[in-house]
Amino acid sequence: MKKKTIWTIAFIMGMSFLALLFMQLEYIKEMARMKKEQFDELVKSSLSQASRNLELNETLRYLEKDVSDQKRKSTKKDSVMVSVNINDSASQQVHNLAQGNGPTYSSFEMKTEQFNPSTASKAMILISDKNSLDQASKSMEEIVRNRYVYQKALLDRVIMTILRSASEIPLKERVNFKQLDQDLKSELYSRGIKLPYHFTVHSQDGSEVYRCPDYDDKGEEYTYEQEIFPNDPGNKTGVIHIHFPDMDNYIYSSVKFIIPSLVFLVVLLITFIFTIYVIFRQKKFSEIKNDFINNMTHELKTPISSISLAAQMLNDDSLAKSPSMLKHVSGVISDESKRLRFLVEKVLQMSMFDRKNAVFKKKELDLNEMLENAAHSFQLRVEHTGGKIDVDIEAIDSAIFVDEVHFTNMIFNLMDNAIKYRKPDKPLNLMLHTWNEKDRLYFSIEDDGIGIKKDNLKKIFDKFYRVHTGNVHDVKGFGLGLAYVKTIVDLHDGDIKVESDYGKGTKFIISLPAIIES
Repeated sequence: MKKKTIWTIAFIMGMSFLALLFMQLEYIKEMARMKKEQFDELVKSSLSQASRNLELNETLRYLEKDVSDQKRKSTKKDSVMVSVNINDSASQQVHNLAQGNGPTYSSFEMKTEQFNPSTASKAMILISDKNSLDQASKSMEEIVRNRYVYQKALLDRVIMTILRSASEIPLKERVNFKQLDQDLKSELYSRGIKLPYHFTVHSQDGSEVYRCPDYDDKGEEYTYEQEIFPNDPGNKTGVIHIHFPDMDNYIYSSVKFIIPSLVFLVVLLITFIFTIYVIFRQKKFSEIKNDFINNMTHELKTPISSISLAAQMLNDDSLAKSPSMLKHVSGVISDESKRLRFLVEKVLQMSMFDRKNAVFKKKELDLNEMLENAAHSFQLRVEHTGGKIDVDIEAIDSAIFVDEVHFTNMIFNLMDNAIKYRKPDKPLNLMLHTWNEKDRLYFSIEDDGIGIKKDNLKKIFDKFYRVHTGNVHDVKGFGLGLAYVKTIVDLHDGDIKVESDYGKGTKFIISLPAIIES
């Protein structure tokens, strides 16, 4: 499948997942908003009713007080007093009625008593048995009218008392805060809000009058207000401030059933992204594998062809078999066999490291000596290009604990790469350098070859990866050399980094634990 097709499918599916995720989030947001609006309405309704109850309770207290006062006055009188004087100013007088040694009635009791014809005929007015039915009816209507006027006057007096004296009482004494708390809880519970709340009461000038004992300022940013005694003079009113610490939990509890589906959607999105990553990675490995097979075929074909040609020469009876010719042919066969074995072993070595079957035989060696030997081995190849090798030995503590074969092969691989990737038709100069830094031993191999582009630097240690130089086969190899180097360094508890300036050269720096002699 082409990359373009994979990217198209990935884009369509990715956008679909993101659109679905966006819709889910918007749905949750909309449900939370609706729940918040509903919550606001319920709280405001509860506060309004609690404020109204506060005024009603105050009115009832004044009515009860008036009843108590009238009872106390009625008990001090021995005779029946009837005094009704209702004028335009709605003034109130007191009626007392006594019948012999019977009970006495306060004016409030007489005015609030449910009308009973038999009682009224005994307590208020005597109707002669000789009067006609029409006269009795008129008398009853008059009594009811008088009672209505009297009760209205009584309520007017209570209202005047409230207006005159109640608003003069300080807000702290005027409000029963315990009763207010109970009213708030009752009104909220009746509307389905069973959340803990905290409230304060402030006067109109902003000074705090009351604060609930367990007050907590958590959630204070969402505070609801309600004016109390709104019909009083402006400077005599108060304000209730209430907030709910767990309001967010209450609002989002209605959408919590959507959260699992949202989590599964995110998991699916992550899985999809990971799948696309694996697909591209496998495609990359497939391309690398194909390149490796092509390179390996090309690399193996040359020694096989040479060996096959030498064998044909030996089997050709028409050719004279002189000792010099036989020596030359046998030398070709030996050299190409070694080259073929080296290529096969290189692949097998990496396979062993992949299976973690490689066995190291570590021993103490001198790094300075190893680099000098490697420089001596590559001297002829470098001088053949017209260049030279410089060895700068600065390390004092140069002892390391490594596997001699693998570590030597690692150094040879780095130097062999420097020769392979030199500038065409230009001399190659190599610099080998060792030094100590704290408890680490460093060495570097630097060349002035073609260098490596920045885009390729992070990939050069990948197995089978080769930096392309135009023609795939202009540089021999499988792309295993630097992967092998990285593996050996890691297995020796070392670090490797590369510095390269394209067109100017490359420098490999390796650090290893040093053996410090005390």
